[in-house]
Amino acid sequence: MLELRGLSKHFGGVRAVDGLDVTVERGQIFGLIGPNGSGKSTTVNLVCGVFPVTAGSVSFEGAEITNSPPHVALGNGIARTFQNIRLFSELTVWQNLWVAQNGQESVRSQGFFSRWLSGNRGQRASVEEQLEFSGLADKRDEPAGSLAFGEQRRLELARALAARPKLLLLDEPAAGMNLEEVKQLDERLRWLNEQQGITILLVEHVMELVMGVTHRIAALNFGRKIAEGSPAEIQQNQAVQEAYLGRSEEEGDEGGGSS
Repeated sequence: MLELRGLSKHFGGVRAVDGLDVTVERGQIFGLIGPNGSGKSTTVNLVCGVFPVTAGSVSFEGAEITNSPPHVALGNGIARTFQNIRLFSELTVWQNLWVAQNGQESVRSQGFFSRWLSGNRGQRASVEEQLEFSGLADKRDEPAGSLAFGEQRRLELARALAARPKLLLLDEPAAGMNLEEVKQLDERLRWLNEQQGITILLVEHVMELVMGVTHRIAALNFGRKIAEGSPAEIQQNQAVQEAYLGRSEEEGDEGGGSS
């Protein structure tokens, strides 16, 4: 469904993403992990067209979309959340979802104000569904900026879903959540994947979530892919362990001078 081939992004002398090859199959929850600064969020931004690529290509459903602007990615069925929450803080929860719902390419021709005044039942019903899904129905009329952090995370996820994506890119959706909220996020992601058929690319540091919900994982370090496999394979991979934990002095001494 999503193919990245030789994908690179350089910022001056910094190779944020360096020759990345990744294939996300339709119906997968695919994890992208790595230490801070390993290129995970940059990869998401390249897929969405936020940054121009330095080299390589991005393909979606067999069509090349390299350097397509964000609104084209959305029109193709790719939606995303952000590492740093980007809600319309002064709009209500309901209004945030309404705006997202009406950002779809399929309804743009009608015009925002005409849709608002017409009270389109289908659009409103979809918003109500997202309110229920996110557990925010009782806060529909509250400003988004007044929500607790975990609630804002749920609203951002619901807002991305309002665009009815085929591929959902989640950039650290569990950041700042407590254990119960992470558990609920796990359940929501499984439901979206299994019941709604949404393919998910998950960038995350909360390993309990990643290892529990993904089908396949790629690990990055310094912009390059160092491992790819099932959650069990990634947990046992020495290169991944070293990237996260580092090689101990004892392990280094045991290695002697051989290579």
